[in-house]
Amino acid sequence: MDSPASHKPSLLERLSTMLLREPEDREQLIALLHSAYERNLLDADALSMMEGVMQVSERQVREIMIPRAQMDVIDISEPPEKFIPFVIETAHSRFPVTDGDKDNIIGILLAKDLLRYYAGEEFDVRDMLRPAVFVPESKRLNVLLRDFRSNRNHIALVVDEYGGVSGMVTIEDVLEQIVGDIEDEYDFDDDEDNIIADAAGQYRVKADTVIADFNAALGTDFSDEECDTVGGLVLQAAGQLPKRGDHIHIGKLTVTVLRADSRRLYSVLVERKKSADAV
Repeated sequence: MDSPASHKPSLLERLSTMLLREPEDREQLIALLHSAYERNLLDADALSMMEGVMQVSERQVREIMIPRAQMDVIDISEPPEKFIPFVIETAHSRFPVTDGDKDNIIGILLAKDLLRYYAGEEFDVRDMLRPAVFVPESKRLNVLLRDFRSNRNHIALVVDEYGGVSGMVTIEDVLEQIVGDIEDEYDFDDDEDNIIADAAGQYRVKADTVIADFNAALGTDFSDEECDTVGGLVLQAAGQLPKRGDHIHIGKLTVTVLRADSRRLYSVLVERKKSADAV
């Protein structure tokens, strides 16, 4: 048998010891979590997730929604042979379906339901639509997540105070606030430059930086005929939407994804390949 002295306390036991003195407010709780991280009781991922859970209870839908202008939708008037290539290209699993404009959303189409079209079955998009769920911009994310789970729904349309559609939000968008899309040292402030160089000769670049500005800053000569932004250049090279931490080689550059979610690329770290790797 192991002696009591050889028993190594589990993570739960170590955290319980720290929590004997209950924090009196949110700030003390955050300080306690950071203290646990500094003592190696929590790793960086666990700390980020815990902070993300706390942020979700304070944030509103309007802060994370996909804006109306960036929504990928299907028009009910289009025949399947026209919108199915769009479905394949965007690779989403659910699409709002409109009748006329984005303020008139009549339902949600699941991409998997389009298999019936290829199976040769009788095909009517209206018969396949799932009900659309609408939520206000001010809804708290923790409440929305609870609704998603209880209703088995994965997507909601966001409406403004006048009833117009202002965007959409998915369950993945909410979960990414906890596990994937939490603000860190790689995020940019809105008023910062699109391209920031560091002492190591690397560049933090916003994905929406136009290629002409990127070329001017790094002395490259990428074409902007097929895509306008650095994000488009990275997507073209990767062949798909990359995840955080992925490395993409573009010419003599190595691009590391700093921030991305299930639908968009936000920022990347760019560095020139070493001479031995540049071949």
